[in-house]
Amino acid sequence: MKKFHTGSHDLPVTPELEEFMRHGWLDSELDPAIEDVASYAAQRRQKLADAFPGQRLVIRAGELKQRSNDQNYRFRPHSNYVWLTGDQSSDGVVVIEPDSESTLYVRPRSSRDNGEFFRDRKYGELWAGRRATLGETSKRLGIRTRHIDDFDGAEPENPDLATVLAELRLVKDPWEIAQLEDAVAITTRGFEDVVRALPQRLGERHLEGVFWQRARLEGNDVGYHTIAAAGAHAATLHWIDNDGPLTDGDLLLLDAGAENRNLYTADVTRILPISGHFTPLQRDLYELCRAGNDAALETLKPGRSYRDFHRAAMQVFAHGLADLGILPCSAEEALETGVYRRWTLCGSGHMLGLDVHDCGQARASEYLDGYLAENHVLTVEPGIYFQPDDGLIPAELRGMGFRIEEDILITAEGYRILSDQLPRTAAEVESWMHQM
Repeated sequence: MKKFHTGSHDLPVTPELEEFMRHGWLDSELDPAIEDVASYAAQRRQKLADAFPGQRLVIRAGELKQRSNDQNYRFRPHSNYVWLTGDQSSDGVVVIEPDSESTLYVRPRSSRDNGEFFRDRKYGELWAGRRATLGETSKRLGIRTRHIDDFDGAEPENPDLATVLAELRLVKDPWEIAQLEDAVAITTRGFEDVVRALPQRLGERHLEGVFWQRARLEGNDVGYHTIAAAGAHAATLHWIDNDGPLTDGDLLLLDAGAENRNLYTADVTRILPISGHFTPLQRDLYELCRAGNDAALETLKPGRSYRDFHRAAMQVFAHGLADLGILPCSAEEALETGVYRRWTLCGSGHMLGLDVHDCGQARASEYLDGYLAENHVLTVEPGIYFQPDDGLIPAELRGMGFRIEEDILITAEGYRILSDQLPRTAAEVESWMHQM
């Protein structure tokens, strides 16, 4: 007898009900169109097979994760699995055999024969929704399918698999670039929503919810926890508590990205004066941040070292910090010793794609110490952060953070800003906020 995932308070099922529930259901077999991603996914599987000739490769989607008691988090499959299949269902496994043939093992639509469809809270169709049949999935994704129960569970250890997959994913194909453009467009509309909501002054949590509403309306979700950091919270790199107030005269650092329905994410940051206008000091610091971002952008083209854009931004920031009189030495000495990093803290960007910090398991030689290539997609986000308790800086600087983050496509000639529908200069930010 199949064991169902039921709750402790579920009512018992009589044999008569069990039998009655088997009958009288209308046929609803679908005839789905093959998805655009299918041909690209097939090419990606072949590239992976070519990297491991004669080997059996197993890549899993992952399983539902418990949030609390009998509640699970909304499922989001592993990015490698999505990249190779286009499938978003839980529990799936794609197997690439030594002859390069692929099979997708999935959990198909609930059978009407064993009661799962109405008794199982985890997988039952009447509880969790209709899943595709094996035939529907095969046609939609252009891959051979089998029931997950037929998967033998064998998964040979291959320590290089994750690394190779990350490196294969570094260069985006045309379909992926379109997905990232879509995610950025949704994100842009989300930023507009937040600016419209600012006058209500309902707090950081409200703004987080406003952006999330757009991400869920047009996409799948947010690609990462939204950072809605007002006032001194902006000096915390990953502020996600979002429980602070919005105060006139303060700045809001909004770092947010929508994940589109094919699970590609944007990652954009803007600094917004809560009142709609920068103070003279805020404007000067904002423009210093933008100057560093501009310097970074100007280095971007195929063949340049990945680290060059960070170095360019830090040159600008070190000299700007020296002009503010807060460095303990000259700008050049600070660059040599790294002491300027007290106020810049981290790197200036990362790869972007199915994950907000995409391809993180690639070797340094192919990523951090590598070179930019056409159709790389990355963020450029150098920032300056003045902690509220930093006794080495003037009081008027304390408790502010500045980061402008753009999503960038490397082109044959240089670069294209995907997030260019959002303002960059201080004057443009003020004008845009007034229009919103």
